[in-house]
Amino acid sequence: MAQRESWATRAGFILAAVGSAVGLGNVWRFPYQVGEYGGAAFLVFYLLLIAFVGFPVMMVEFAIGRYTDRNPVGAMQQIGRGVWSKIGWVFLVAGFVILSYYSVVAGWILQYTVIGLQGNYAAGGAGAQFAATTGGLTSVLTHAIFIAAVIAIVAFGIQDGIELSVKLMVPAILALLVGLAVYAGTLSGAGEAYAYYLSPDPGTIVSNWSEILPAAAAQAFFTLSLGMGVMITYASYLGEDRNLAKDGVIIVGLDTLIAFTAGLVAFPILFTADLTETTDGPGFIFVSLSEAFSNIPLGGILGAVFFATVAIAALSSAISIMEVVVSYLIDEHDVDRKVAVGALGTAIFLLGVPVAYDQSSSLVWLVVYDGLANQILLILGGLLLALFIGWVATDLGLEELDKGVQDLGVWGQAWIWTLRIPVILLLLVVLWQNATGVYESFVGIFG
Repeated sequence: MAQRESWATRAGFILAAVGSAVGLGNVWRFPYQVGEYGGAAFLVFYLLLIAFVGFPVMMVEFAIGRYTDRNPVGAMQQIGRGVWSKIGWVFLVAGFVILSYYSVVAGWILQYTVIGLQGNYAAGGAGAQFAATTGGLTSVLTHAIFIAAVIAIVAFGIQDGIELSVKLMVPAILALLVGLAVYAGTLSGAGEAYAYYLSPDPGTIVSNWSEILPAAAAQAFFTLSLGMGVMITYASYLGEDRNLAKDGVIIVGLDTLIAFTAGLVAFPILFTADLTETTDGPGFIFVSLSEAFSNIPLGGILGAVFFATVAIAALSSAISIMEVVVSYLIDEHDVDRKVAVGALGTAIFLLGVPVAYDQSSSLVWLVVYDGLANQILLILGGLLLALFIGWVATDLGLEELDKGVQDLGVWGQAWIWTLRIPVILLLLVVLWQNATGVYESFVGIFG
């Protein structure tokens, strides 16, 4: 077996992990979740869950990945016994399914970048334009183009492919978003937008917490790339002298900053355009934002820049998900990297074709895939890891996290007990609520 790859620099690992976290979850999913679940009320829950659930679970994935030097399946087979040795498959399946529809949405982003350059946002109506974009052969084609780009980068490996690309993409994403946020702050609706986005209403929090909590938890896991094995895989390419906690704080901080900045871009544009109604769900940035861009000065150019930024973010995240499934074939079956990437990329493309071609107004296949992978598997994966390190392999987790830190002290016990009680209880509640919601959604779709 060939020598396993590793990161060339600390910055490369951090930017790769940030690039994984900074994807459609931040710039596509985050604004519509905020809009759908009460503005600043959702933001409060999201930030709390990032800090007290997302970060502790990220440390679990880091510890397992670095200790085993393996992909999620191989890692759990190495350190788990009985049923625990099988849970790596949850992450592999989650990543496989997520990338299949993630690529489709990224393809729509590419189409909207071109539409902006042509100055045609909301031509014939924003809703009709979105419907024309999301189904049929053009959608399948842009899905194929995006997957091809992912395959090309991952085929070059860790240092020459993923690390090199994220060193270019992540700074570009941050610079473009900050520039757009500065411009959005000059718009006439910025003040009202900031009040909506940044001033939580206690009444909304109290009355709607049971709906906001599971949505914010799913968003926190999606945006941090947790529960799909990305952080296990990326940490498996690390050396033992690295301070995992310090790197994790930087990664979580940058990811949260970018998601927050996306809201500073989206909501001032919407409020300035004075839209009386916005589209909930996946169509939020496509319908509502594209209509808003059509009603503000230089909207076509600004929209193209915005959607290009989202496309770059999607690519930086997609390559990390691809690496999870590719590393399984390389580690466990000694398959050549380029062969593994080509075969799995093709399979992922084919799995996403129903989502890409779907011409129903309710995006049935997207709802099904997202419900299964994002609402169920990501949360289940995080719950299983918290149980495993919190109660089964506690010493392994503490010893691995202590490397690089050198003296965890009371912080180590605080981490373990956070996993053992609040994280596990919260994820159990969220998983139950999400499973109930997905079941009701599926019943509505399939009768």
